[in-house]
Amino acid sequence: MSRNPRFVRARRRRFQVRRSPVHGRGVFALVDIPADTRLLEYTGQVISWQQAQQQHPHDAAQPNHTFYFHVDDEHVIDASRGGNSSRWINHSCDPNTVADELDGRIFIRTLRRIRAGEELSYDYGLIIDEPLTDELLAEFACHCGSAGCRGTLLALDADDDENNDSPGAQGDGAAHG
Repeated sequence: MSRNPRFVRARRRRFQVRRSPVHGRGVFALVDIPADTRLLEYTGQVISWQQAQQQHPHDAAQPNHTFYFHVDDEHVIDASRGGNSSRWINHSCDPNTVADELDGRIFIRTLRRIRAGEELSYDYGLIIDEPLTDELLAEFACHCGSAGCRGTLLALDADDDENNDSPGAQGDGAAHG
């Protein structure tokens, strides 16, 4: 085998962004990916929550669609500015990836083996700083299609997980999506 750098085989791409049946664009595996694999970092401009509120919404036609990712009580990543393909990972109530925080950085990791062609997803678990009403649940409706779909992108407390007809949990204002 040649040691010439021109002939060193490039690392094969593991995923790509394309149209999703769930919502808009999505990220799809191009190869089988083992469980517990760190895929990529959720990147973008790190801003304060105050800045995020001031520049929200990005799209007046879709005011609840953002590329914000909650980091901590003071910071959010805005992937609309300097973000990578991780911003296109859609929500699922039965996700195949999870977002891990490490020293203020967010990494997407597989929860299980993902087969080539499968769409990557994680549970957004959005937390809203107001009572969960039917209108609010509808505003953040989920279209993941999983057997255990809870019908919303919002995080529900333990009681609400068993009974989606009993909204009322309040959150801490964290949101990403």
